Amino acid sequence: MRTLIGAVAATLLLSTAAFAGQTEGLIKKIDKDTATLTLDDGKSYKLNAETDLDALKPGMDIVIAYDVTNGENIVTDMELPDSSAN
Repeated sequence: MRTLIGAVAATLLLSTAAFAGQTEGLIKKIDKDTATLTLDDGKSYKLNAETDLDALKPGMDIVIAYDVTNGENIVTDMELPDSSAN
């Protein structure tokens, strides 16, 4: 029984350590110095070092998957919807 309680407690602790989410919006601002992207809702997201920042432009529509780690939104995946489909 102790082992079960310990396993449940460990699982709960790990599940609260990071939060995964998804959002979409228009790019409002790109800060190349900090590799940070800000959407039109005012929320900022940290990009990884491999991201081609020159391919991102303000006004572009974007879908972002992210994790919250230490209070910071870290982009794990992103998609630029094809605007020619409209």
